[in-house]
Amino acid sequence: MLTAISTRCRTIRRVIQLVAPVSVEARARASSAERSSHRRLNSWQRGFLSDGDDEAARAAILENALKGRQPTDLMLRCTVLDAQGTVKSVSGQFTKSDLCAEHRLNPRDLRKIDSRIPNLVPTILTRKEAILVNILHIRALVKADAVILFDSYGSVDSRLHSVFLYHLEHNLKQKSTPLPYEFRALESILVSVVSALEAEMVFTRHLVGGLLAELEDDIDRDKFKRLLHYSRRLQSFMNRAKLVQAALEEVLQQDEDMSSMYLTDKKLGIERKPEDHDELEVLLESFDKQVEEIVNEAETTIVSKLQP
Repeated sequence: MLTAISTRCRTIRRVIQLVAPVSVEARARASSAERSSHRRLNSWQRGFLSDGDDEAARAAILENALKGRQPTDLMLRCTVLDAQGTVKSVSGQFTKSDLCAEHRLNPRDLRKIDSRIPNLVPTILTRKEAILVNILHIRALVKADAVILFDSYGSVDSRLHSVFLYHLEHNLKQKSTPLPYEFRALESILVSVVSALEAEMVFTRHLVGGLLAELEDDIDRDKFKRLLHYSRRLQSFMNRAKLVQAALEEVLQQDEDMSSMYLTDKKLGIERKPEDHDELEVLLESFDKQVEEIVNEAETTIVSKLQP
């Protein structure tokens, strides 16, 4: 019966489409017949499904809809280096819950280094067994005997990443240095960050210098548009460099945090006083000065060359 009624509805539609010209009265009659067929079909369905079956069907549909909306345990792609500085996993997939459980982290900690979540503010955070770093192109979890690099989504310079990974492996394998494992990892991270800033500064400076030389010979509207674009680009770069500098200085102002970043001593059960962090302080101050020089160069370029 259901099949017959549905077939009749389709036939009515086909007749309406094929017959030309069709009078207004004919269209009205066809529409009335179609509505009548649908009413009989709905009536038949209501008679076929009891009230209990109807409620059960609705409950099943609602349950499936809710299941589709439940948050899933998202996977993160990570590159893992072991205590010897050897890459053990490249772009391996790990669940957030497993990472939190293994490294004693809170879910909100991973949000700070999840590259799928936009976060322009650089951070260096200390946790019980790890240092969390989110600066420019690097998002890392540093431990006393391992480094986990979170693969970045989107625009990432693969060459920059390759150079960083090579330097990190080499630095972690160095046994002659007095720096503990976690500080060697942090050093490689900051070297890559400063190198990226320096490279962008040099590139932008060449763009500005070349355009100013062109303007001395010929002035036109297009060149002024490019100059405005370069000015905005340099201003944006300077702001990012200042945020990196602020992240470093924030750590330098926290004695307790710096003392807590001695992860190897923690693992060995060696207690440190809050003010006992000379090695780390020297390391961070060195990179802070380098970033400050880059910021100053950007400011000088803006003031002397791009402002009227």
